Amino acid sequence: MKIIVTDRAPGAIGPYSQGYETASQVITSGQLPVDPATGTMPEGISAQAEMSCKNVGAILEAAGVGFDRVVKTTCFLANMEDFAAFNEVYAQYFVSKPARSCVAVKDLPKGALCEIEAIAEK
Repeated sequence: MKIIVTDRAPGAIGPYSQGYETASQVITSGQLPVDPATGTMPEGISAQAEMSCKNVGAILEAAGVGFDRVVKTTCFLANMEDFAAFNEVYAQYFVSKPARSCVAVKDLPKGALCEIEAIAEK
């Protein structure tokens, strides 16, 4: 197993890795919509969904795979009323339509509106 580290996605804010690479899979940690260059989050669900997708993409890229190799995602929303707007952005990145779970949670770290984690085939 190999730990994935990239400065193109936010660093871990706890005792975990951005992702792991095995012989057959890439597994990302949940990616908040934090801009890795500034440490800030954009306003609104669409902008936050976009940033979370970009952060997942940066980790996938660091492992040598793309969105087309993603087989499963788990998505967390702070408010299920954001589901449609979140899906509009998500669909632009995860065009292969991987299996997915999407749940509303009470709170996300740093007050984020969404978080995305992914599993990709190598």
